[in-house]
Amino acid sequence: MGLFEKLKNGLKNTKDALASKITGVINSFTKIDEDFFEELEETLILSDIGAVTSANICEALRKEVKATGTTDPAEVKGLLKKIIAGILEGENELILDTKPTVILVIGVNGAGKTTTIGKLAYNLKSSGKKVVVAAADTFRAAAIEQLEVWTQRAGVDIIKHSEGSDPAAVVFDAVKAGIARDADVIICDTAGRLHNKKNLMDELKKIARIVNNNAPDSRVETLLVLDATTGQNAVNQARLFKETADITGIVLTKLDGTAKGGIIIPIKEELGIPVKLVGVGEKIDDLQPFVPRDYVEALFE
Repeated sequence: MGLFEKLKNGLKNTKDALASKITGVINSFTKIDEDFFEELEETLILSDIGAVTSANICEALRKEVKATGTTDPAEVKGLLKKIIAGILEGENELILDTKPTVILVIGVNGAGKTTTIGKLAYNLKSSGKKVVVAAADTFRAAAIEQLEVWTQRAGVDIIKHSEGSDPAAVVFDAVKAGIARDADVIICDTAGRLHNKKNLMDELKKIARIVNNNAPDSRVETLLVLDATTGQNAVNQARLFKETADITGIVLTKLDGTAKGGIIIPIKEELGIPVKLVGVGEKIDDLQPFVPRDYVEALFE
């Protein structure tokens, strides 16, 4: 199955919930008036797009309708696709232009960090990259063992310490090992929860310092893993992490198990963080690059 078909299948629930409702609004109007825009905005809000982003989309649509002279509601879908794709485009690719490139993977426990790292390691290895993984989530029970299983599946090296050890020390060893082994990419798992938010954020800053001090010429991609099934809560998580971490991209997991896949739109519109990868299934090859135009086509096809 091709990437687009996988994405399309993964977005089925979202399409049924979001796109079908939008189509319902479009089909129930014979002209584009203020009632039409109000109904459309309400539909977007109820579909987890959020009040701010829904208002922005409708405002952009008003301008497009005026600029193009569109009078038929049936033509609105094409304009909407263009607007949403425009919101989502920009900096969607994972940038691996240094050797090594360091990828810090952050996010709350349960969002799918461990599986994301395993799948990403597999993708990179399959494309010819040499990968080293740092098991630096040393606080969650069984996190190291779970990551070890995934790295074995992916066929990549893992650097680990004992449970409860200093995460920054694991990252330090992984960076040194990655450089010594001529790795292309070093992927670092991080703690999803410490006993308070300040401790978690301090830990992330400490890890970032270790990377910057020991691999100063390496590009650092900081990927925030979010669970699509949590809807608007995912936006709130992204907002909190953005306060402390220099997030370069989002990985949206469990897209295939939710009707809330539209959450991608407010994450980019309100926080300015691009989505780089999406999880569309449980298999090791079910993590794929996020392509905005494919997303919009799969949603509104």
